[in-house]
Amino acid sequence: MKQRDLFKTSVLVAVAFLATLFVNASDPQKKTATDPEGVVPAEFPALPYGYDALEPYIDARTMEIHYDKHHRAYYTNFVNAVKGTANEKTSLKEIFANMSKNSDAVRNNGGGYYNHILFWENLGKGTSAPSRELTDAITSTFGSFDKFKETFNNAAKTRFGSGWAWLVLTPDKKLAIGSTPNQDNPLMDISPLKGTPILALDVWEHAYYLKYQNKRADYVDAFWSVVNWDEVNRRYAAALK
Repeated sequence: MKQRDLFKTSVLVAVAFLATLFVNASDPQKKTATDPEGVVPAEFPALPYGYDALEPYIDARTMEIHYDKHHRAYYTNFVNAVKGTANEKTSLKEIFANMSKNSDAVRNNGGGYYNHILFWENLGKGTSAPSRELTDAITSTFGSFDKFKETFNNAAKTRFGSGWAWLVLTPDKKLAIGSTPNQDNPLMDISPLKGTPILALDVWEHAYYLKYQNKRADYVDAFWSVVNWDEVNRRYAAALK
């Protein structure tokens, strides 16, 4: 290839790349999956790692079934539930804020879709520790990091039936821990625990039963070995703004 042709090709590639960035920035469909300001994406979001990435704490077979069967079903059913309605082009944040006015199909599947996105991004091996800012807030609120873990574990272990445990930043910028049933989350107006999710743990039986059977407590304890603190720190910093 001649030098002139090579230069032209390079310029065209650069222009195409910049055009893609512009489209992604201006299209709400291109917001990150965990951004509740965006609408549900046109394609089911990919798992951010392989099924076996969290072994031995969460086994590959559970991850595969959990992601590709349960989570995908929530996504598909949510898309179908909002199709042709005003919610199709409404942000998740607004849908959740008005969940009491929506159907059970939107509530259950919208929560199931969004909660799992948060959960997958919460997980990862070899990540860092809580940031200094988050550590200070945890210590100020709960007394110590160990007490924070104990409180979170208790919320997860004592949630009756299926549901989620949460660390949230409340509207007055305070940390709080609690749980919600089924696929509810703290962004929903029907939730007694309200705030921006910082850390989420799925305690539905399908999240752990293949490996831990009925030993939910063992699963909850193992969770701390795969918390992606980089992502938790990012969410906390973003929620403070």
